[in-house]
Amino acid sequence: MSFRIERATVAHIDAICAIERAAVEMFRGHAAWPFYSAMSMPPELLAEEIHRGLVWVALDDAGEPLGFVWLDTEQGGGVAGIAEIDVLPACQRRGIGAALLEHACDWARAAGYRRIDLGTLADVAWNAPFYAKHGFVAVDKHDPSYAYARDRDRENGFPDSLRVFMSRRLPPLSAHEWSVWPAPASLRLFLRILAQREDGSDAVQSVFRLLDWGDEIRVRARDDGGIRRLTDVPNLPESSDLMVRAAALLRDHAGVRSGADIEIERRVPRAIGLGGGSSAAATVLLALNHVWRCGASTDELADLGRMLAPEVSLFVRARAAWISGTGERGKPITLPRRWYVVLDPHENVSASEIFQATELTRIAPPATISSFASGETVENVFEPVVRARYPRVAAALDWLGRHGHARLSGKGGCVFLETATPERAVAVATRCPASFTAWVAEGVGVSPLHRALARHAAMD
Repeated sequence: MSFRIERATVAHIDAICAIERAAVEMFRGHAAWPFYSAMSMPPELLAEEIHRGLVWVALDDAGEPLGFVWLDTEQGGGVAGIAEIDVLPACQRRGIGAALLEHACDWARAAGYRRIDLGTLADVAWNAPFYAKHGFVAVDKHDPSYAYARDRDRENGFPDSLRVFMSRRLPPLSAHEWSVWPAPASLRLFLRILAQREDGSDAVQSVFRLLDWGDEIRVRARDDGGIRRLTDVPNLPESSDLMVRAAALLRDHAGVRSGADIEIERRVPRAIGLGGGSSAAATVLLALNHVWRCGASTDELADLGRMLAPEVSLFVRARAAWISGTGERGKPITLPRRWYVVLDPHENVSASEIFQATELTRIAPPATISSFASGETVENVFEPVVRARYPRVAAALDWLGRHGHARLSGKGGCVFLETATPERAVAVATRCPASFTAWVAEGVGVSPLHRALARHAAMD
């Protein structure tokens, strides 16, 4: 049987849940059966992890899922875990489970993880013995290093006496192997234009917040000095791509003789106010600074990013910031933990058009951090203009506004709703009309990009 492995999409959720239920039936009569039969994967959580790119499916020639693997990266540091891996019982012993397991381990290694952990059953042939064939070894589950997995088992009510923990070490990468890096999306939690500066540019105020969701960038070194983008990006020539320009700028600045191949898996729609292009450029700067061993500081990389576009430097510094001025510098700000429903109305908003609109308010009074923290300052100066000119964005704001205070992010068409819990965000997102696309993302204090950089550095 031929099959291929791809990233899962939300269209695969029903099939993945069906595979998991079919696999659970194989434990009927085992001591773990009462636990397995009482548990099922929450589709909402599965959807969230699919959006984060942590679930892969094995598909047959007709595109039907035969099995899946789900990675857990919540432990932090350089450790990932196998949250779930299942194959349709009728398709076992055909190499599907092994291929899924190796694919997940390969991705984790490319993303800078040094270890993969899992919990399993020792006395089931397709559990511990299967993993042992693929480099996993049994470990002392009472070792403090495995406290996260042990606590997760206890939260789920799994009997400790049945469980064995296993772990597989992952070797470090060479510069010529593909490495994987996140390019997180961002929100502008409010946006004001204060006045025009003497040089003709607008002075703005805003709060820049990073999300735990975004695009994925892959890079590897070349020996010929060339910079190549291997992913076709519609309507964006390679020479104009900020990722390519960022790589060339760093190469020339650092005086290195290496080049790079660059790929991108796009999850963030472009030009909707989430900073996708600028984030990708920042990721390339930090990733190649590591791969090429340039040794440039964050300040140097932020200065290079500013030469490409003002927002690139914000993604390089990779922290929530209070923006005041021309938009490329920010004062670090601590924000409460929040989750967001991020909604794409599927309407192309012209930033230049709305920026030139005569009705745009350009003389707003300065806001303060305390007025923002109190909830007094939450408006986006572009929202009335976009609402009046783009009916689908207006409809998205109206729909999301039924569930709370819906806002526009930046100068694009993306709208969002802030919530205090992930459950509330998921409950709203699951009601999203089919004419829009919704994601759930957490606002983070430390950028996923800087966490990835720390993992890669620790593997050296």
